[in-house]
This record gives sequence, structure tokens and C-alpha cells, in this order.
Amino acid sequence: MIDPNSSNSRLIREGMCGLLNRRDALRVGSLTIAASLLPASRGQAEPIIPTEGRAKSVIYLWMGGGVTHIDSFDPKPEAPEQIRGTLDPIDTTLPGVHFTEVMPNLAKLAHKLALVRSFSHDSNDHLLSQVYTLSGRKVNPQQLFSEPNIGSVISHLYGPRNGLPGYIAVPGCTRPGPPPYALFVGGWLGNQHAPFCVGGQPAQPDFTVGKKEYNPSPIVDEDLNPQELSSPGELTLGRLDRRSRLRESLEHSARVAEDALRLRAMDGQYDSAFNLLLSPQVRGAFDVRKESDATRDAYGRTKLGGRCLLARRLVEAGARFVMVDYGYDNDYGNFWDNHNAPSQNFPHICDMAKRGYHLAGMDKAFAGLIADLDQRGLLDSTLVVFLTEFGRTPKINKEGGRDHWGAAGSIFFTGGGSNVGQVIGATDKEAAYVTTRGYGPADIAATIYHAIGIDPETRVRDLQGRPVSVLDHGDLIDGVL
Repeated sequence: MIDPNSSNSRLIREGMCGLLNRRDALRVGSLTIAASLLPASRGQAEPIIPTEGRAKSVIYLWMGGGVTHIDSFDPKPEAPEQIRGTLDPIDTTLPGVHFTEVMPNLAKLAHKLALVRSFSHDSNDHLLSQVYTLSGRKVNPQQLFSEPNIGSVISHLYGPRNGLPGYIAVPGCTRPGPPPYALFVGGWLGNQHAPFCVGGQPAQPDFTVGKKEYNPSPIVDEDLNPQELSSPGELTLGRLDRRSRLRESLEHSARVAEDALRLRAMDGQYDSAFNLLLSPQVRGAFDVRKESDATRDAYGRTKLGGRCLLARRLVEAGARFVMVDYGYDNDYGNFWDNHNAPSQNFPHICDMAKRGYHLAGMDKAFAGLIADLDQRGLLDSTLVVFLTEFGRTPKINKEGGRDHWGAAGSIFFTGGGSNVGQVIGATDKEAAYVTTRGYGPADIAATIYHAIGIDPETRVRDLQGRPVSVLDHGDLIDGVL
């Protein structure tokens, strides 16, 4: 390293600042994308490149808040009404398997699902359970931000593809709370492997602020185009291209004097930002308005429908890992967390389930996604996983809601080499406890890693250069792959 106070070093710093100063960076904006595209530094050791698995991409359907299993995928029609609720069971395409009446579209696609009815773990706490499910690693209250998301690990080991960040969250701005907690993190892998969130920083991260309508419309035309990809009118793409070439020339000289490791991170940052701005294919991938009315209607003109549609577009463009994030909302509140406390202003949970932004909308959006991926020939190479942190209590509480219940819940896998057309595991007659082997968040993470070609025992370096296993516990879920 040269003396940081030397004239050469000062010249380099001044040149770089002149090339893209703070004002330019704020105007261009897209440099923030680079956080999810930086390569690993040599000081940490190069990542082990895994063997490609059957799945080339993952769509992670993250419904934060605790989706009720008994009112969706695991009805118990023989139980008392205080447990079964008022929703009728309906047939699915799997003989003897029933969903509830608010899930008709997924019922017709049940033969394309590997439904796990024995999702179970030992926590009823939102934050601890969400971090566990997002990372596959158990944490205590002091570790909420320390463990990398599953998508962060995949981003670290595989990197970006086709100019798209290795881990994208749509929109990635929901926050459990109050107060709001940002749990989409790179943890000990570093911020460069946190997701690129298309929603950016939420204007109002605390979803509890403001009075919610009793029955808000589920129909929303949500703008999911990242602001970072909108170049100001006075800063044309031609000017950006000239800046890019000027930067390359300057950095060539800088490499003679400066340490290559530090500049390598700079390379990743600036190259990614310019490439995203200059690539019509990448910019266009984020624009769901390019889709036909028929396709948009098939997903539902809801927030969740639009987010699932964008996930399909991103995977089609080459994205490796896309999280569809839906659960805490400034219009709908914490709508999966159906305690029905007076402050939530919700109806009875079985009436809530019929709303277009609740289970009925989830059913349409998920079915639209699966059918669309299948029709486009993408389902075989795309692992789709529906996840939530836990189920809800079998007994409906006195307010007409259900409370937190880590002991039992339902999730599903489809595509990406999964063995579909089956139900894995079961619960008792009240959907309270699993009667077969229970599978927790670490097992789900292990299954995702296997599908995409990552050995869960792979060791990677943390920010201090220490080797850490991708997972510290968890097994492949029997029969899913």
C-alpha cells in the first residue's frame, strides 16, 4: 500500500471524486444497487463455487406474520366449529386431500405441489421465528440481524447473473413490529449480500401508523419499478457511457499505485451500477406493465399478484433468488397476524380469509405464478417455496382470531426438481400438533440449498475471515426432492 497521504493517493481520490461525486451519485441513484453485487474480497477467501443443482432459480414466497394453516391447506371439517371455523372444505386434484373454500385455484393445482403439513418448531415469537425461517439458523434476541438470509448465502456463493443482483426482494420493504425491524440482511456475510429491495427504503416503515380502513380494496396498481433504475432526464445514458469509459481509464492508472483488493470492490460497485442503467433487458425486466391484461388478470390485480408477476419476470430474465415479500402493509396492517385485537380492525378470521388481500388473493396469485411458470417452461428449473414463520392456534379466540402457533403449520414446494403431487406429514384432528416427523426452518433451508446445488455443510468466510457452515443444523425434507 502506498502512503495514503502521498500526492499520488490524493490525486487518485480527487480523480475518483471528480468522476462521480456525491451530487452525481445522489442523482444517478442506481449505485445503491451495487451493494448486492459486490464480489467477495480476497481478505475473506474466495467463495466455494457450488455444483449447479436441478433448480437454477428460487422464488421464495415470504408471507411474514403467520399464515393460518387450518383455514387454508389443512382444514379439519370434523372438529368443533370453534376450531374448524366456518369455511367449507373443497376437493383438490389429489384424492382425499382437501383445502378450504378460499383456495379453489391452488386446489386445482394440488397435483403440482409438494405440500408439507408438518411444518413445526418451538417458537411463537414473530421476530425469532422470522429470522429462523429467513436464515435457517436459530437465534436469540441479540442476533436478529447477525445471520444471513438464505438468499444472501446463494448470492455469496453464486453471485449475480445476467446483470441482475444475486438476491432480489419484491418489494423488500415490509417490517415486522412495532417498532419496525428490517430483517432482510446479509448478516455476517456483509451488507453487499443483503437483498436488492425494489421497494427501496419504505417511506413509512411502521405499518401500524395511521388508521386502516375496515375493508380496504385489494385492487392496487403498485409501481414496482425501482427508483434506482430511473436515470434523471439531464443525465442521459450516453453521458453515463462516457463516464464509464473515463472511469475505466482512471482506474487503470490507479491500479498501479493502489492496492488491488480495495479497488476490486470499487470495480464491482461502479460496473454493476452502470450495467444496470445501460442494459435495456435488465431495466425492462422490472416493468410488469409490459405484460398483457390477461396475464395480469390471471395473477390478480392485487399487490401480491403484481409482486408474484414481477418475480416471474425476473426469473425469466435470469435472476437466481427472488423473494416475494408480503405481510406488513400500510393499507392492510399486519393482516396475517390475525389475533383480531380491536386495534387491528379485522373481521372474524374466516371472513378475513375471503378478502382479496388475504387468503383468497394469495390463492389466486400463487396459482397464477405456478401456472405461468409451467406454461413458459420455467417451472422445472425454478424452485418455488411458500413460507411463513408459523401457523395459527387451532382454537379461535374470543375476538374471532387465531394466535401464534409454532407447533404446526403448512408450507409447500413446487418446481425445481421437487416431487409434487403429494402431502408430506400430518397434524392431529385439531391441526394442533404434528403426528409425523416435524420439519422446521433449518430443514426447509437445507432443502432449498440441496435443490440449487449447495451442500449445507459448505463453509464460507464471515467478515472476520472465520469459516462458518452455511447451516449449523437441519436435514433435507424426506421426499421433497
